[in-house]
Amino acid sequence: MRAQTRHQLKQDAFSRVTIGAAEKTAHWSVEHRNTLTIAAIVVVVIVAAVAGGWYYLSQQNEKASLDMSQAVRTLEAQLRPAGAPAQPGVPSFTSARERAEAAKKQFQAILDKYPRTRSADMSRYFLGVTSATAGDNASAENDFKAVASTGNKELASIAKLALATLYGNTNRTKDAVALYQELINKPTTSVSKVTAQLQLAELYQTSNQPLDAKRLYEQVKKDNPSTEAGQLATQKLAELK
Repeated sequence: MRAQTRHQLKQDAFSRVTIGAAEKTAHWSVEHRNTLTIAAIVVVVIVAAVAGGWYYLSQQNEKASLDMSQAVRTLEAQLRPAGAPAQPGVPSFTSARERAEAAKKQFQAILDKYPRTRSADMSRYFLGVTSATAGDNASAENDFKAVASTGNKELASIAKLALATLYGNTNRTKDAVALYQELINKPTTSVSKVTAQLQLAELYQTSNQPLDAKRLYEQVKKDNPSTEAGQLATQKLAELK
């Protein structure tokens, strides 16, 4: 179900972009009718060439998406006690690190094989996740930074959130705070303002800055009454007393 939802979201996003481009083209055509008539033959040739390119990219995206779903399944596979035998036909691993290493190879293969697909940036994000899980913080940082600099603002914000978490976990509090503040000031659908606020407040709380944590939790409680976020902020405030 989640895979279908993601696929539908991608289709909806593509549709919005396509409709927007069509509207701009229609507006432009009214003002440049003669130019369009003269260039008609050239346009037909270009459209034919682009259509072939779109078909190829579409096929690549479909293949990459299938590989992506398999890699994600590996990342979500069950963990079994050390020494316990694996069940036939049921992927499992003895540790989170072993599972991350296996998934990392799959995500890297997607990135190498389909570098220009929508799945490539997502694979790089998951490479960062698996690297962090395996304790390779330097590689994780590089991957998260690469995704954070892409043109996909939704995925970029998720990468920034992951990068901020990585910084917080490696005693780079100043860098983490700067990223959380950026996400608070420029929220997206994938990383809302309140999400970034709660993450930053938790960082303040765990890094012995209770006054800053209290200030943020009180703000979240005030701005989000009768919501799960507001209730969580209330609980956190009780812990600080």
